Amino acid sequence: MRTRVTELFGIEYPIFAFSHCRDVVAAVSRAGGMGVLGALYFTPEELELELKWIDENVGGKPYGVDVVMPAKYEGADLGDADELLGKLQGMIPKEHREFLENLLAEHGVEPSTEKANKALLGWTDQTARPQVEVALKHPIALLANALGPPPADVVELAHQHGVKVAGLASTARHARKQVAVGVDIIVAQGTEAGGHTGEVSTMVLIPEVVDAVGEDTIVLAAGGIGRGRQLAAGMALGADGAWTGSIWLTVDEADTPERAMPKLLNATSRDTVRSRAWTGKPARFLKTAWTEAWESEKSPGYLPMPMQFMLVADALPRIARSGDGELVTFPVGQIVGSMNQVKPAAQVVYDLIEEYVEAIERLNTITEA
Repeated sequence: MRTRVTELFGIEYPIFAFSHCRDVVAAVSRAGGMGVLGALYFTPEELELELKWIDENVGGKPYGVDVVMPAKYEGADLGDADELLGKLQGMIPKEHREFLENLLAEHGVEPSTEKANKALLGWTDQTARPQVEVALKHPIALLANALGPPPADVVELAHQHGVKVAGLASTARHARKQVAVGVDIIVAQGTEAGGHTGEVSTMVLIPEVVDAVGEDTIVLAAGGIGRGRQLAAGMALGADGAWTGSIWLTVDEADTPERAMPKLLNATSRDTVRSRAWTGKPARFLKTAWTEAWESEKSPGYLPMPMQFMLVADALPRIARSGDGELVTFPVGQIVGSMNQVKPAAQVVYDLIEEYVEAIERLNTITEA
């Protein structure tokens, strides 16, 4: 396959694989796509170790790093990271803390004896910049930002290092803002996607974004893409490739939590919900007792980003360790209905391409007829 994006990065297939697991990132890049490591939950020191491992195991293939530098969040003007953390912790209402502890107690989740020390990793400009600094010390080919346009100075810094910049957008207006700060690649992400996502479907969004940013800007299709036919559809709508995420949660190399894996494999495309229950911004997750509780009449409502995640950060590992699996949820898109078999990451790449070719051949046959 030859598109502008394969030419730009020297990759075989225009398939970008977002994952928090370094093994998945390396496997996809070795298979001819491009793995992109989500840096969100790593300290700068941890990220350094992860990227060093990828450098040694990616076989010289290109890979990227994804950070979260939201354009808007609570406490943006409250000082450096340490000062911000303390002030925001003090702003979390008592009723929210009590609601959370009561919810956990109802499901037999034991109290924690440890404090969550990663409550703000990557969710703010102050905490994401050290991750960017670490990433640019490695031979990455792409720096992506998941929430809003990245700061212009970060885009310029990446370009100085010879690194292309991608930004996720859920509307044509957001895409134009990304282009205005110098972003090279727009990831047009439809509402079907897992994690943070907007309200417009992929089928509608892709051509709107392609038309909005013009021919000079590369667009990747995202949201509900996990089959070769869907890759072909994205390309037909004007995209130069696809940005994928959810499908890598159920590959052999994934470090998906043990309790979440069977839920993902058995879920249908109707078993996800767009909720603010994890970060305070709308994101798509598995529908579970956790998401239902936050939508119930008893809920005190969501806190703004990053305070919602600060509230629940300590609860998430407690839930994972507990014997009750009803609260276990996970960010995943509607493509989860097709994720019913564990395969090696390379096989997923090859399956995508094989079905893509079949789809194109079918269309060619129809056209010739």
